[in-house]
Amino acid sequence: MKKQMFILIAVLLFSARSYAEIRIVTTIPDLKSIAEFIGGDNVDVFSIATGYQNPHFVDPKPSYILKLSRADMFITVGLDLEIGWVPPLLNSARNAKIQKGGDGYVDASVGIPLLQVPTSKVSRQEGDIHIYGNPHYWLDPMNGKIIAENICNALIRMDEDHQNEYRENLKKFDAKIDEKAKEWESQLDQYKNTKVIVYHNEWPYFEQRFGLNIVGYLEPKPGIPPTPSQLAKIINLMKRENIKIIINSPYYRPDAAQLVARNTGGTVITLATMTGAFPPIKNYFDLFDYNVQQLLSVLKK
Repeated sequence: MKKQMFILIAVLLFSARSYAEIRIVTTIPDLKSIAEFIGGDNVDVFSIATGYQNPHFVDPKPSYILKLSRADMFITVGLDLEIGWVPPLLNSARNAKIQKGGDGYVDASVGIPLLQVPTSKVSRQEGDIHIYGNPHYWLDPMNGKIIAENICNALIRMDEDHQNEYRENLKKFDAKIDEKAKEWESQLDQYKNTKVIVYHNEWPYFEQRFGLNIVGYLEPKPGIPPTPSQLAKIINLMKRENIKIIINSPYYRPDAAQLVARNTGGTVITLATMTGAFPPIKNYFDLFDYNVQQLLSVLKK
């Protein structure tokens, strides 16, 4: 009886261990969502940032260090998006395999056709300028396919036994993105070139994919809070060009956007920049379902 109990416990422990063979930590929940789709039952994924946080600014908690110290893989947006908080976490984790250059380090930006890459020397006087290009590339769903391929390649490198499964999941992911992208683009097609104002410069990939026309920012420079003179400039611009939409993000106070809206007859909509920003957004596909529907609710008026 004791022998049978020992065998049962051993089987249960082995099954539990094999169920989540690869422990993955991602910087943002969109990478988590994609990693879970590709990895299936073979991965256990944790995202450091939540969907309603500003990914530029995340407090490096001790619990994150513990997660990273035990991780088999670390997936980052890259392009210096997380420059303020990822390096100290990785250094403190002391986990060689997830350090840059290690087998478990994955830069999801590899292969992305980047936008807004500086062509001349930049300085901090110009605001929060990213020297490698705009890092908010996951907001184009077609870039999600490149992210998924990067993750798939990393999983195969780490776990060859399940490579066929990962490749099949990648095919399914790509097919779903293609299908959904056609749907999203067709819904917004008649509103192409609609001029909009945004709070922060995090929407160029979304703008390019769905045909919007961003003509101004509430921030005078990237990362610099709105100033009275900048808001006056935007109010005049909106009145002059009859612009009616201001796009805000979940982690920016709505005061400035609402002030501009009151003075122009415009409408403020808060779009999700990441999975989990609002309760209905459970995964990467939900992110675009939500944002497209929010835009349509205003554009149709």
